[in-house]
Formats: sequence, C-alpha cells, structure tokens
Amino acid sequence: MGAAVGLDPVAEHEKTRAALRAAVPRLVRLLRDVPDGGAPSGVPVWTVSDVGAHLQAVYLAYCSAFTGEFDGWDAVLPTGGGAFIERITAVNAKAIGLFGGDGCGGSGDFVAERGETFLRVTEGLAPDTPVATPWYGEGVRLTLAAATGLMLSETLVHGLDIARGTRLPWAIGADEARLVIGQAFPTMMPLALDTAKAQGVRIAFDVAIKGGPRLAVVVEDGTATVTRDAPPRAYDCRITAAPTAFLLIGFRRTPLWKAIARGRIRAAGRRPWLATRLTELVASP
Repeated sequence: MGAAVGLDPVAEHEKTRAALRAAVPRLVRLLRDVPDGGAPSGVPVWTVSDVGAHLQAVYLAYCSAFTGEFDGWDAVLPTGGGAFIERITAVNAKAIGLFGGDGCGGSGDFVAERGETFLRVTEGLAPDTPVATPWYGEGVRLTLAAATGLMLSETLVHGLDIARGTRLPWAIGADEARLVIGQAFPTMMPLALDTAKAQGVRIAFDVAIKGGPRLAVVVEDGTATVTRDAPPRAYDCRITAAPTAFLLIGFRRTPLWKAIARGRIRAAGRRPWLATRLTELVASP
C-alpha cells in the first residue's frame, strides 16, 4: 500500500524537524535545572542522571550515523540475534556506561551540541534517506523521517521521565505526539512486535489518532505491517485515541486503563475487546 492521497512526506518531515528543533532547547533547560541527578526517574531502574546519560547516547548514535564520530559499537552492541526487547535493553544498559558520571548539566550541554549537529548535517536530505541503526538489529536501516521522529520521541518521553523524577514542569503537545506517531510508529511497531506472542495471531486494528494520523496495524502469524491512512478494509478492532495518550501508552508511561477511564482512548468494531492485545503484542523497553 502506498502513501495516502494528500500526505506530503517532505512537509511532514520538515514539521518534525521543526518540532525537534523546538524541543531540544526545552530538554537542555530541563537537564540543566535538575536539582538531584540521583533521584529516581520515570523509568523504574534508572536515576535522573541515567536518563540524561541515555539521552547523550541516543543523540550521539543518530549523529554518528551521518558524521561517523563514534566507532565503538562493538563494545555496545550485543552479539548474535535475540528478541527486540532484549537487544534494546542490553544496548541501553551498556550505552549508559559510556556517559555515566557526567551529571545532568553535562548531559544538557552534550544534547544541545549534538541536537544542533543532527539538524545541520541532515538539512535538505530527503525523508527516505537511509540511516544505519545497528542498535535495532544487524543491518537495520531506518529512513531519515523515522529517525527524526524517534529522536523527537526520545526527547519528549525521556523529558517526561526526568520531570516525573524531579517534579519540574514538562509538557508533550498533541501536535508533537501526532508527528511521532505518524513518522516513527509505522516503522517501529513492526520492529518491536513480540514475535513469540504474535505466532498464530491474526488481528487487524484501525488506529485513529484524533487530528490524525490513521494507522492500519495488521498482525498476522508473527509479523506486523503498519500503514498510514490505508485504503478501506475490514478491521477487527477500531481504536480512537488522543495523540499524547496513545504516545504514552505506546511507551508504557501511562497505563491503558487510566487512559480509558479518562476518555482518552476508546475501542469499537467487531471485536473491541482486542484493543488490549495491541499493547501486549508490541514491546517497549
């Protein structure tokens, strides 16, 4: 299935770049304002400083895909295959060690520099430019559009993790969430599928994000495809969600039941009870 009529990949990519450009200084200020880096963060196993170190690793990784400044992947990447969740968990643990001890102020400086670098070196490149992302799997490449959306998601979601640990203010706007969902989710949901749980499963989800985008998520016997604004077809379950709520559910920052109770997400269709299966089938580290 091709791109939907009316979807302008270049324009949406530029909007995502603009959102990232605006979010980076917010994240930098947040990191520099952290009063206690040793405080627990919104990630149960990480301190606030750990989150800052993880963000440094993320920004270094995506910059290095274009600048080649980091050549230490052998020390970070796990050997062999392994499930997506296991691989990312292992990479995250090792990557934090690259930057531990710098403190959140140092993390802020690093993010500011690498954020500017990423936006500069990718200026004018086509959204479908390939980006090497070996941390997701051997030989895995994303498009620049997906990579930019993922950098925006890391900025927004981990900013929230820091804010929850420090009680500092942080907001994720609906437009920002829509861009992440539209640019990154179609690529990452199939990669993050729990293939063991998905064996023998055949479910078609129609995910409508309020204000857009719309995703057709089809899980079929251990594989998944996600298509933006797909042509009409029969679905088992239709999910309507507020953009920020869906983003935070996808990253396990908000429980599904809480979003349902607050009216941020609802399910319909022939088999609405299958809505809970989507969060079970798609993993999140």
